Amino acid sequence: MQVTQISVFLQNTAGRLAGVTKVLGEAGVNIRALSIADTSDFGILRLIVDKSEEALKCLKENGFAVSKTEVIAVRVPDRPGGLSEILSLLEEKGINIEYLYAFVGRSEGDAVVVFRVEEPQRARVLLSENNIEFLNEEQISKF
Repeated sequence: MQVTQISVFLQNTAGRLAGVTKVLGEAGVNIRALSIADTSDFGILRLIVDKSEEALKCLKENGFAVSKTEVIAVRVPDRPGGLSEILSLLEEKGINIEYLYAFVGRSEGDAVVVFRVEEPQRARVLLSENNIEFLNEEQISKF
């Protein structure tokens, strides 16, 4: 199971991030998780939203450079060592994590971790075999 991640390429100038959130808010798109990586000239904003197709459309219409990427989202016990257990599974099989970010649910008692890995199919099989629960976009939007 995969989740659509929206990546927005932003000039590293005042107000660009605010512009993205304003456009999404006006379109009724709720941001569930985000991560930003920046350099001195630009940044990459990675978003998990409740309406990915609407987000892509409205961002493009408003002049933002956007792309979509399929990522893996899993439920992680929100306790010490919960994430370590999952990362150890991937490490043992030599599956490289390109990046990850996480958020804690509103009332579920668990966290959601979003992964981009070099070998997504191998990662999905491994995590499934170890009873790690995958989440889809609908589940994330309610988390």
